[in-house]
Amino acid sequence: MNITRNNHTELGEPVGPYTHSVTFNNQIYTSGLTAFGTDAIDKNIAFQTKEIFKQLEILLENENSGLNRLIKVTLFVSDITQLSTVRETLYEIYNGKIPASSAVEVSALFDPRVKIEIEAIAAVNQ
Repeated sequence: MNITRNNHTELGEPVGPYTHSVTFNNQIYTSGLTAFGTDAIDKNIAFQTKEIFKQLEILLENENSGLNRLIKVTLFVSDITQLSTVRETLYEIYNGKIPASSAVEVSALFDPRVKIEIEAIAAVNQ
C-alpha cells in the first residue's frame, strides 16, 4: 500500500514539519487546520470553524473526496464553553452527513487568536 503525502498550494506552505494530508489505504488523514493566515483569524469561533471547513473542502476535493466522505473529525478548542456554537455551525456544514467526532479542550493553541483547530479522516471516492 502506498502512502502519499500532499501539500495543497491553495492552503499555503506548511510552516512546520508536516504535510497538509496523507493518503493511505483509500483514506485521507489531515493535519490540524486553523483560521491562521485568513481573514477569520480575528473573528469568533463560528467564523473560524467555517473557514476551516472551506479549507478542508478544498483539500478533500483535491484528493478526490468531499465533506460528505468525512469519517472522523477531532476538534481542539481553547474554550469549551464555545462548543455549543461550534456544534450549531457543524450541523449546518454537515448537511445530515455527520461523521464520528471528538472534542477536546486544550489550554492553548499555537496563537492566542486561534480558537479552534480541526483534523479529519475521510474516505477517498472510488
